[in-house]
Amino acid sequence: MAQAPAPGLLVDAGEDRRPQWDNKFQYLLSCLGFAVGLGNIWRFPYLCQTYGGGAFLIPYIIALVFEGIPLFHIELAIGQRLRRGSFGVWTAISPYLGGIGLGCFTVSFLVSLYYNTVLTWVLWYLLNSFQQPLPWGACPPNLNRTGLEQECRDSSAVSYFWYRQRDSSAVSYFWYRQTLNVTADISDSGTVQWRLLLCQAASWAVVYLCVSRGIETTGKAIYFTALFPYLVLTIFLVRGLTLPGATEGLAYLFTPNVQILLNPRVWLDAATQIFFSLSLAFGGHIAFASYNPPRNNCRRDAVTIALVNSATSLYASITVFSIMGFKATSDHGQCLDRNILSLINEFSLPEQSISRNSYQAALLHLNATQPGRVARLPLQACSLEDFLDQGASGPGLAFIIFTEAVLHMPGAPAWALLFFGMLFTLGLSSMFGNMEGVVTPLLDMGALPRWVPKEVLTGLACLVCFLSATCFTLQSGSYWLEVFDNFAASLNLVAFALLEVVGVIYVYGMKRFCADVEWMTGRWPSLYWRVSWRVVSPLLLLGILLSYVILLAHRSPSYKAWNPQYELFPSREEKLYPSWVLAICMLLSFLPLLWVPASALAQLLAQHRPRQEDT
Repeated sequence: MAQAPAPGLLVDAGEDRRPQWDNKFQYLLSCLGFAVGLGNIWRFPYLCQTYGGGAFLIPYIIALVFEGIPLFHIELAIGQRLRRGSFGVWTAISPYLGGIGLGCFTVSFLVSLYYNTVLTWVLWYLLNSFQQPLPWGACPPNLNRTGLEQECRDSSAVSYFWYRQRDSSAVSYFWYRQTLNVTADISDSGTVQWRLLLCQAASWAVVYLCVSRGIETTGKAIYFTALFPYLVLTIFLVRGLTLPGATEGLAYLFTPNVQILLNPRVWLDAATQIFFSLSLAFGGHIAFASYNPPRNNCRRDAVTIALVNSATSLYASITVFSIMGFKATSDHGQCLDRNILSLINEFSLPEQSISRNSYQAALLHLNATQPGRVARLPLQACSLEDFLDQGASGPGLAFIIFTEAVLHMPGAPAWALLFFGMLFTLGLSSMFGNMEGVVTPLLDMGALPRWVPKEVLTGLACLVCFLSATCFTLQSGSYWLEVFDNFAASLNLVAFALLEVVGVIYVYGMKRFCADVEWMTGRWPSLYWRVSWRVVSPLLLLGILLSYVILLAHRSPSYKAWNPQYELFPSREEKLYPSWVLAICMLLSFLPLLWVPASALAQLLAQHRPRQEDT
């Protein structure tokens, strides 16, 4: 097993030429940009809403303290101490652990494929935001220009009564038909959507320009990509708090429901949210830390970045739900207006005779005096709680719900530009870390001769990623993105995180690691760190891993497929994946993990071969 370098010495003389960050702030922004991503905007608020509002913060904080921060500290410390990427770090600790680095490299590659596809969608919406009115604000005209598109128009007339996301038929039509043009089934690949393919090429070109020379270019771009989202969030927050319904939205988000903490799923989702929110086990943080000065205080960096990341999630939740409260209030008011109009027309009442505030009293009076006529009216149960309950996570929040909310705001195109510009820069800064997790291991492994410029290796990596991701630009691309999102990362990353803790604490050695931390930070790790590293974090990660395996074994993977026979838009039905798709799901779930035993076996055979030749 390779020995760790003695305190005060580098891994080898060649590491003296390793690039370094221009300054500490640049490094912190890079780690923060990698950690803070789209999940902070469209995943954390959804979990808070789903799991008891403020009560969700209890398991979230516990997971942050005993899982997120300790593991984050390990990644920053070991990367900074050994001054290598994920592959180089684990081969230096033990040649038998090289598979961890290869597995993290594989996961980073797979995640980059579909994560940049989301940026492709965002870029498409960003380009369409330069229009007045916004193209998703109304149903488009038909081919003959004699009226509106039949499919969108018909659904507009009835979607209010049947589709849960009311009055969003035009928004949904733009998303499902004009953007994705989704097929009826994952087995039907459809054709390449050329507008998405061009946007994807442009997105990968932007990524390449920003990461072409590693931290020399990434460090410059990160000032904008990491800070701009905070500016936009602040602008949206100020605007959102001044809109009617913001208070109701925030109250709905943070009203605690402590009883829901009895559900074990809450604790699992809180632990996994911390894990993925910090972008742990991708290898990107290890690579970023390897460019630090050897005596940098990595402990303070880990705590600072983790706390700022969690605070960002809360900040984004307040911003999102202030806007969502406004949307719900607006939809609730429109619902009342439609019911009021039905009552006025049915009973020939004077206009303005029924207000929103007097609607319930008028309805009770008419229902008591003429119940038969009232029963025949298509009145809806207009409950503000129901409208607030129309939560969504992932693309549904960004491309349907929040996009529709923007339509209600004066100067909608400007707000759309800010919103999608924020999402693009958020995703771009996360892509920096993903690509660092791909390119740095390739450099460590000597994929190309050293005389080949790094720009060439980065360009080849981006080109391979672009070509591999063209499947997501097919009409069935959204189905495949869901497959990759659900199966490519979750199980693998948790397993690699567990192997990281075991590798550092039990293979590299607890005392040796603590001595390295003391040399880098000036203080021996306290009891909190030692107990977390040795006991708490491994047990938590093992519990999460077993939970994932149990869920995977007992769940029949399904997806929401398009059903063109339905009249409503969008109308989708739950379908089970075909057997060949299930095989791909299982392959994505376990393929990166296979590097660990394969690499260890290859190392074992390599060590025994010379002995056999000698004999």
